[in-house]
Amino acid sequence: MTKIKNKTVLVTGGANGIGKLMGLKSLKNGAKQLVIWDIDEQALNTTAQEFADMGYTNVTPYIVDVSDFRNIDSAAAITLAEVGTVDVLFNNAGIVVGKSFAEHTAEDIERTIQINVSAVMHVARVFLPNMLQQKSGHIVNIASAAGFIPNPNMSVYASSKWAVLGWSESLRLELETKGKKMRVTTVCPSYINTGMFDGVKAPLLTPIMEPETMVNQVMKAVRKNDLLLLQPTMVKALPLLRGILPTRVFDFIGGQLFGVYKSMDKFKGHNKKEKTKKSDRALLN
Repeated sequence: MTKIKNKTVLVTGGANGIGKLMGLKSLKNGAKQLVIWDIDEQALNTTAQEFADMGYTNVTPYIVDVSDFRNIDSAAAITLAEVGTVDVLFNNAGIVVGKSFAEHTAEDIERTIQINVSAVMHVARVFLPNMLQQKSGHIVNIASAAGFIPNPNMSVYASSKWAVLGWSESLRLELETKGKKMRVTTVCPSYINTGMFDGVKAPLLTPIMEPETMVNQVMKAVRKNDLLLLQPTMVKALPLLRGILPTRVFDFIGGQLFGVYKSMDKFKGHNKKEKTKKSDRALLN
């Protein structure tokens, strides 16, 4: 069982959405120190102040652009020097580009892969040596139900989450050989009502989840050392159905009957306009 109490917790993309909620839940569960990484300086300052107003003064925010591994390396060096070893890492930051692949620009593709895939690996890379040295640590990687199923108008996002799922599970197997207290939890949620997926239509029997509900499930999974968290319930059936059904049959059931393949048809994205390309990187899963 992983305990948050008296542990140092780091959340990437932690100034908004479910990242912010996971940070708050960690504080409520007695975290010794909460480290927030985010590129949105204004949101960072606001969140840190909100937590301070609640009585949580053990919060350290850092402006970090996780799309740049050099920035990750330098920020990690500062974090380790000022705060110390990270015990629980929530790899949460991510973005989505909701349009057909033919409409993607080279920048759309590169930015999605850098933030959703490369950043997740690099952030784990910089904090893992200290975890291994102390022979304990828990890495929580926020993937997606999109890592189990194809979906039109989110092809690059889906591919990024497939990559995170494969890497995260492989990392888990590696770390299990290093000690019983080395843990990895991979989280695969369907759509969450954070604004990131404004305009999507919930597939049949797969409701859009409220952030509070999802974060409660994540924290429970961390406490229990769950290997995989798939939410809501219908998502748990995806690996089985994909494995036993012929592709065209699955396309009909998932795409036509359940409406998964049409869920992004009216996608609008985050309900606030991006001020800069950097602000996009603060959007959360």
